[in-house]
Amino acid sequence: MIIQSKTALQLVLCLVGILWLSEIVDYLITIDLDQFGIFPRRLDNLWGITVWAFLHGGFLHLIANTVPLAVMGFFVALRGAKTFLLVSLMITLLAGLGVWIFGRPAYHIGASGLVFGYFGFLLGIAWYEKSVKAIFIAALTLFLYGGIVWGVLPNDQFVSWEGHLAGLMAGLFSAKLMAKTKLTYQQDVI
Repeated sequence: MIIQSKTALQLVLCLVGILWLSEIVDYLITIDLDQFGIFPRRLDNLWGITVWAFLHGGFLHLIANTVPLAVMGFFVALRGAKTFLLVSLMITLLAGLGVWIFGRPAYHIGASGLVFGYFGFLLGIAWYEKSVKAIFIAALTLFLYGGIVWGVLPNDQFVSWEGHLAGLMAGLFSAKLMAKTKLTYQQDVI
């Protein structure tokens, strides 16, 4: 369990480090990297679904995403490195595609789609798996971050509620898929 927790912490710190490095580079160079986020229904911007979670509208935006991403990401990473990487990739791409198809015409950036995805995954996997550990982590997640569900409603023109909703849906879908494939039960180490 200690090795698994150490690996989970390393994975999450690596992800958070990449997000912070990306924002530092964005701050230091003259090119605004946020233009590489998702702009819905533009074919020349379709590839933005691969990087949108790594771009932020400034350090305050990144700070707001860092703690919930680290906490829920850690909970997901406790399931193993393969599961963490696969779930993170599925959420990023599926939520990004959802935003690209259904989002309003604006640039959509930020790790909050991934945050909502982890939230959905943790709740969903508890529903499908019904193990004591998964239910405990889901209950803890709800206690700590249950209020984020209001973020799927349009209430601020500068917040991508579409990204939040798409992330939540992608997380729930990922939980269903992982529960069916049983990959989420495996203990894996990098």
